[in-house]
Amino acid sequence: MPTSEQIKTALDKVLVPGIKRSLVKMNLVKDVTVNDGKVEVTLANAALMKEAQEWLKTKVNQVVLDMEGVKEMRLDFTEAKPKELNSVKNVIAIMSGKGGVGKSLVSSLTAIALRRQGFEVGILDADITGPSIPKMFGLSGLPPMSESGMLPALSPSGIEVMSINLLLPAEDDAVIWRGPLIGQAITQFWTEVLWGNLDYLIVDLPPGTADAPLTVMQQLPISGVIIVFTPQDLTAMVVRKAVKMARQMSKPILGVIENMSYLYIPEIDKKMEIFGKSHAAEMARAAGAPLLGQLPIDPGLVTLCDEGNIEHYNAEAYSAFTQKLLDVLLKK
Repeated sequence: MPTSEQIKTALDKVLVPGIKRSLVKMNLVKDVTVNDGKVEVTLANAALMKEAQEWLKTKVNQVVLDMEGVKEMRLDFTEAKPKELNSVKNVIAIMSGKGGVGKSLVSSLTAIALRRQGFEVGILDADITGPSIPKMFGLSGLPPMSESGMLPALSPSGIEVMSINLLLPAEDDAVIWRGPLIGQAITQFWTEVLWGNLDYLIVDLPPGTADAPLTVMQQLPISGVIIVFTPQDLTAMVVRKAVKMARQMSKPILGVIENMSYLYIPEIDKKMEIFGKSHAAEMARAAGAPLLGQLPIDPGLVTLCDEGNIEHYNAEAYSAFTQKLLDVLLKK
């Protein structure tokens, strides 16, 4: 006769319809009891439509009854909200003092780097009025949802993604909202989306230090912040504001990263500083945090983002960033 742990191991192979992560990884298995060949399984119904519940009931019955020693099987669903089930170990905010520096790109590359190391990763796109994460991952369409919550979209490599663009009728529809509504949407993405068990949730913050970033800092259990900037003098000045905000909110700065640092021209083997001299060392000192990397302007990366294939990206500078990122996170 199987033990409750053996049954949970078997249920870890049952994928939740609409997201293709297992019942165990989505934290939907509430209880398993075994008594004289009779097995009782209780699943949470958070974010599951009736059709999904019926499919899971059939599949779980099939999996458990096929196990040696099981004579009888009973499955029940219990009411639950996503925030009661979510277990996120680390929440990393990607921020800057201004727009156009590549926070969404760095958020995506950070999530991809962690996923390639085998971590369970999600991205919460908190840039409500300028969302771009789904486009880079090739994601579209309304995610599954019920009265109790919604499921995130899942990228080809297994990264969970939630963005306002997944909820709009068309990806180019404008979100014309005032600050309180934007803050409410961000909070709902945290509490009403079934993230399940995650090692890291990457939060792509909107630019600036106003309502939306403040909501994230106050409402989410931020483990640390990564500051993104570009080489211009103006950007360096504005980024210091983001550094001061993180400190005032008592959020540790894990590192800084300079994006669009240079353009490498292979024909002449030269790096061109298109936006001026690097401020990487200066920004690292100002933040009191390590420099995680200097990402170049890479036409190949631009093409992958436009095609929705950012997860295919590999480059020497990105590998260096990945290693420094892991060094910081795994020592934290």
